[in-house]
Amino acid sequence: MAFVEKHVHTREIAEDIVQNAFLRALERGGALEKEESVVAWFYRMLRNAVIDHYRKHASNERALESWAAEFERNIVLPEPLKNEVCHCVGALFAGLKPEYRDALEQVDLEEGSLRDLAERAGISENNAAVRIHRARRALLNEVQMTCNACAKHGCLDCDCK
Repeated sequence: MAFVEKHVHTREIAEDIVQNAFLRALERGGALEKEESVVAWFYRMLRNAVIDHYRKHASNERALESWAAEFERNIVLPEPLKNEVCHCVGALFAGLKPEYRDALEQVDLEEGSLRDLAERAGISENNAAVRIHRARRALLNEVQMTCNACAKHGCLDCDCK
């Protein structure tokens, strides 16, 4: 445990890595060479498990950063479209959870970045991207429940107040 914890700096992650290494050791016990020390063999498995952990973590981070950047690029609305938003959305917007409402206000209405939202809310940028996605989904669900058929066609000719 101490060997792994020294390399990952978190006891919980170290516990997961050691547990997975034990499972691998049981599965691959036949790979042990007769001259090789069991301790050295297991430490090599632990070292490889730590390396795998960092590779997986880096891969996940790159994917989330890429997704967040793409998400941020696609949120800017053209000026004419901003003035044509259905009036009922304002009332539905007020009924959202406060953190969703705040996220939509900061990112979509004030045209702030995910970084701004993350700093104000005290969360990571990746969590901010998830929050804004969920907020938009919640607003879409509200619009679809309230406006029904009109929401499916882009709120064309909507006269709800």
